Amino acid sequence: MAQHSEAVTAKYRLDYQAPHYLIDTLDLDIQLGEEQTHITAISRVRRNGEHNEPLRLDGEALILRAIAVDGRPFADYREVSGGLELSNLPAEFVLTIETEINPAANTALEGLYKSGDAFCTQCEAEGFRRITYYLDRPDILTRYSTRISADKSKYPYLLSNGNKVASGDLDGGRHFVQWQDPFPKPSYLFALVAGDFDVLRDTFTTRSGRAVALELFVDKGNLDRAGFAMESLKKAMKWDEERFGLEYDLDIYMIVAVDFFNMGAMENKGLNIFNSKFVLANPATATDLDYHGIERVIAHEYFHNWTGNRITCRDWFQLSLKEGLTVFRDQEFSSDVGSRPVNRINNVRTMRGPQFAEDAGPMAHPIRPDVVIEMNNFYTLTVYEKGAEVIRMLHTLLGEEKFQAGMRLYVARHDGTAATCEDFVAAMEEASATDLSRFRRWYSQSGTPELTVRSDYDAARQELRLHVTQHTPPTLDQAEKLPLHIPLDIELYGADGRVLPLIIDGQTQHQVLDILENEQTLVFEQINEPPVISLLRDFSAPVRLDYPYSEAELAFLIRHARNDFARWDAAQILLNQAVVTNVARVQRNEGIHFSPTLLASFASVLDDERLEPAFKAELLTLPGEGTLAELFEQADIDAIHAVRQALQQALAEAFGPSLTNWHARLKAERFEISHAAAARRALRNVLLGYLAARDGVGADSLVAAQARESDNMTDLLAALQVANAFLLPCREPLLAEFERKWGHDGLVLDNWLRLIGTKPADKVLDEIKAAMAHPTFSIRNPNRVRALIGSFAASNPVQFHAKDGSGYRFLTDQLIVLNEVNPQTASRMITPLIQFKRLDAGRKALIRAELARLAALPGLAVDLFEKIDKALQQS
Repeated sequence: MAQHSEAVTAKYRLDYQAPHYLIDTLDLDIQLGEEQTHITAISRVRRNGEHNEPLRLDGEALILRAIAVDGRPFADYREVSGGLELSNLPAEFVLTIETEINPAANTALEGLYKSGDAFCTQCEAEGFRRITYYLDRPDILTRYSTRISADKSKYPYLLSNGNKVASGDLDGGRHFVQWQDPFPKPSYLFALVAGDFDVLRDTFTTRSGRAVALELFVDKGNLDRAGFAMESLKKAMKWDEERFGLEYDLDIYMIVAVDFFNMGAMENKGLNIFNSKFVLANPATATDLDYHGIERVIAHEYFHNWTGNRITCRDWFQLSLKEGLTVFRDQEFSSDVGSRPVNRINNVRTMRGPQFAEDAGPMAHPIRPDVVIEMNNFYTLTVYEKGAEVIRMLHTLLGEEKFQAGMRLYVARHDGTAATCEDFVAAMEEASATDLSRFRRWYSQSGTPELTVRSDYDAARQELRLHVTQHTPPTLDQAEKLPLHIPLDIELYGADGRVLPLIIDGQTQHQVLDILENEQTLVFEQINEPPVISLLRDFSAPVRLDYPYSEAELAFLIRHARNDFARWDAAQILLNQAVVTNVARVQRNEGIHFSPTLLASFASVLDDERLEPAFKAELLTLPGEGTLAELFEQADIDAIHAVRQALQQALAEAFGPSLTNWHARLKAERFEISHAAAARRALRNVLLGYLAARDGVGADSLVAAQARESDNMTDLLAALQVANAFLLPCREPLLAEFERKWGHDGLVLDNWLRLIGTKPADKVLDEIKAAMAHPTFSIRNPNRVRALIGSFAASNPVQFHAKDGSGYRFLTDQLIVLNEVNPQTASRMITPLIQFKRLDAGRKALIRAELARLAALPGLAVDLFEKIDKALQQS
């Protein structure tokens, strides 16, 4: 499956040209066979403008059987790298192409492949070219008709996009189904599934009174794990009507869960294909986080029906047009149906940890990239999560009413077209009558801006001056940076917790202020006492904030800030300051010490009866070691680990008897699926970790009892995670018991694999290699690979970054295998190896040696080549 990196060529956004040909309709006849699938593709093609350019069709791993133009054999073509070139064509014609493919051999999981016993497709971004020769680009919008035939006993369900229009039996035990999609779509939204499934059926009545059939297909025996996904779908359909005024447009909406899938899910028109991880759940097999993930991803793919399908991307450089916007929409959905502060906190954790690391790494790019080698490499946190933050900034600047007016204009103007990011911003600008010229730079500038704020209070004039500077450090792709439009959400507090009005030039201001220049000074009047300042509330812009908060100010904000996110953020800053100080102490061989202010602030949070359990759980959850590493120019992996462990133990001691009391109070009589019940479980399980930090031996029986008495996967897995993190005596018997019970179920066993991958012990690689021999593990299954190998590389920093380089060698060995099996999975797995900028010289040298080993690999996949090449350019 590997591709030769010698053929690598870059594509540039500014080189975009409209297609020379358009395809109005495509009729597909797909005769399925495991090792030999025959495809006949009949396209109605017309020249786009006056020219005599050849028609260049994309194609990969295809066997060409025949080509005809207007029903006659056609010979004026030549095979070129990555496709076919047809010359001397009429202005309008019918093109017939017959190809054959081998789905069983397609381990890359792009195009048409076998997932277990079923056929399925994944065509985004450029997978359709593995099915037939075609103009495989998103600005070719075509009406599809798809006829699928297969063995009826093996594949009773034959599914594709749109509405079913015909079906019947054929000779030889085969049958067919014909599907027709009334809406023009790009090839990346084509979908096909064939298999034998259990089906959950339901209906949804739209606000205009149309009945939509809902069908959810799962592997045999998993029907009892499909109900929550169906309820999540109906909830999302209703929410999109109420919040955005968008109604579903087909007669049927189908979801299929498959186990072999590179991504989380895919929004193919009317037929969403999902990684089973984001569909299957019941209390015994799924955690509360799994339930939340299912609800969010089901919603995300449904919301794509309008922001992605009805309006698609002109080219792949515009990916954030659909993904950033749809992530923002799924975040808003999760916030409206759950806890807004908790959802915001978790979104920001992703930004400040892995996304900021991406911005600082060799693959830094704007949310709308300017140059692409392998498009799959730009399905990134920058495009998705930072893209959503850019949409959120627009919402913050414009407000809900004007933002929705912009959405309505965008949909009305671009429905049925392939649009650009500029089209979206222009609609927002016009509908709101707001100048967004400076704001547009967020789309073209990479890296994480640094916002430095300093304050001085003039008691005589009763003025507070805020001196604000913004600076975006140079990135590998861009040396020069320009000032951005940064919305800065602030609040001022008096000593008694009162909110002070923001008055500038005699006018009361909204709390969101516009930072437009490299340097600005904001002068607030009628401030009769030195205020405490809450900055960047709700993370109003994806920036690093530098403000010299005192411990007393942070403790004040934890107690008094009106905004829950601001309270959590103050706690994070307090923790970050303590970590930075103590890492320096460790490096000087001094003792670790945490201030009484920090310890008392967190103890008061636990005892505050007014706080919601979900919010308490988030506030008491310590930042991960990867996020903490982002605080340092050079991250001392071992010192960060030691300080974080000591901090958890110190907080546990500071909680005193409250720790045991709250843990006991939060125990539920029985499991419930609700946000309130999940919040109580979350807090109780955070406290279980603190109990183990305070007294591992004493907590061993408590952890073992929770594991064995739990009636749900959330509490069971939480106990296992604590046993694993603290290497409690109960760890090995509990993990063995878990494997005996769930060894047959890959999706549930992924939890066991993650526990092994994250074991904080020197011999962890021995256990990982043993787990790779488990019957359920397969290097061809991305879920299994991510659970075991991915968790080790991304979530076990001390062991992965072992000074002998063993962690780096192990990951490189696996990437060499994956390069042949599934380059897309390999490309996603390499991230911990290429983000070495903050490491010490010794570890950098070890990583460079492994990257050089990969770079020398014969047949290195383009997916890996691009990332390795950029990583080796780092200083």
